[in-house]
Amino acid sequence: MGPWPLAFLLAVVLLVSQGPRGSQGGNILVFPVDGSHWINMKVLMEELHQRGHRLTVIRASNSIYISQSSPLYSAITIDVEGGWEEFFQVLQKLIEDLREGQTKYLDFSRIIHSAESVWVAALSKLLDDRERVRNLRESDFDLVLTDPAISAGVVLAKYLELPLALNVRWVQGGEGHFAIAPSPLSYIPVPGSGLTDQMDFFQRVKNVFFYAAGILQQKFLIEPIYSAVCQKHIRGGCNINSLLQEADIWLFRTDFVFDFPRPTMPNVVYIGGFQCRAPDPLPAELEDFVRSAGEHGVVVMSLGTLVNALPERDAEEIAAVYAKLPQKVIWRHKGRRPSTLGNNTLMLDWIPQKDLLGHPQTKVFVAHGGTNGLQEAIYYGVPVLGIPLFFDQLDNLVRLEHRGAAKILELVNLTRGFEASLKEVLSQDGYRRNMRRLSALHRDQPITPLERAVFWVEYVLRHKGAPHLRTRAYAMPWYAYHNVDLALLLLLPPTLVIFVSVRLWYCRKSAKCKSKQHQE
Repeated sequence: MGPWPLAFLLAVVLLVSQGPRGSQGGNILVFPVDGSHWINMKVLMEELHQRGHRLTVIRASNSIYISQSSPLYSAITIDVEGGWEEFFQVLQKLIEDLREGQTKYLDFSRIIHSAESVWVAALSKLLDDRERVRNLRESDFDLVLTDPAISAGVVLAKYLELPLALNVRWVQGGEGHFAIAPSPLSYIPVPGSGLTDQMDFFQRVKNVFFYAAGILQQKFLIEPIYSAVCQKHIRGGCNINSLLQEADIWLFRTDFVFDFPRPTMPNVVYIGGFQCRAPDPLPAELEDFVRSAGEHGVVVMSLGTLVNALPERDAEEIAAVYAKLPQKVIWRHKGRRPSTLGNNTLMLDWIPQKDLLGHPQTKVFVAHGGTNGLQEAIYYGVPVLGIPLFFDQLDNLVRLEHRGAAKILELVNLTRGFEASLKEVLSQDGYRRNMRRLSALHRDQPITPLERAVFWVEYVLRHKGAPHLRTRAYAMPWYAYHNVDLALLLLLPPTLVIFVSVRLWYCRKSAKCKSKQHQE
């Protein structure tokens, strides 16, 4: 054999033996949440798949975004009762109520309750199916990767006794940090409050009220849903909050460029913006439209995956404002085409959002405030005009507004304030300058957030868990955690001294009184 075949063979052997990093072939069971949550879960799955891991996804039979067949994963489809049409109708009704200035906290709670109930019923049916359970166990999964915005995946990981990695920002009780890390309410705003980390007295009162409301929602609205399935299938029963605290790694979809600084834990890994990447070229027709804007640039508008369109009267008003702009506008909108739509506005059912935000011609992003979109706006340095609708959107936008990179326009003020607000963000350079500063801070990392996420998933795979990163605080009773028993012990000696001193003084005084009375 000549030298060239030998060299070629040696190179092949080295490549095969080395393989891609992570090619030890972890077998991962993924329990995602549909909608926008699936978009970022899929990004993580694509990277894991590329590194040689096998992926199996549990999906609902009526899933919108999670397909049955994919080269990326194999699917386990379970029957889920409850259609998306009803869900979208509820959201549309909520938008109408917000448009009229009516807050509907209980309606949001009902949405959460309904979603959890649907998945608990599906999970219970799955665990009652002996054949499917046997197949799950015989699949020899190494890890469960789930989004705990719906808690069913957390319960399944406990049932299968597998290590657990969370792709997380929200849990059933609110923002995930509140389930795992110390969260002083004096400077950590509770989701829904719309507050920053700088609160006066009355804002702190409001913050405590929102925290109490979240605790009550979790205790009396969410946890009872899981009680039956926990008692039936989990030895000793289970508490969702305790199961979350047993997770090995929390991959948090935020960072402290976006979020307010706060206490954290060793098994929390920050991966904010991990779905962001260098923009791809736009389709030719879209690129021509964008470039035709010239020096004025482009406004991009999208309200996320769950909202197809605003109420018609608002869409008409927005279209009329856009028609007067020198900028070109690209607007994702699936509703009826507004009669006031100008020639400078391109209305599409779908837009390549990341690629548009990464285009140098894009000047402003008009958005609802979803985490994915705002992280992308930070990454590409595009200021935001935010129109918060529901869930976490107001709190997300408050974080950017506090840093001078966004302006918030409440839906109730949309028709009378949209034009002025949009022109302010377009004309005042401070918004773009502040957002570019956030972008520079976010990008200044030794490795990308996606690389960090994959490393820690593989870390859990290699070590079959990461219990050494979990604190023992969760196992402590509340009085021990807060040192109430120690405080009582330390207070006992001075309390006894004071008590004895008072008694002696009283007895001495009483004796004197008795002696005086006797003399008289």
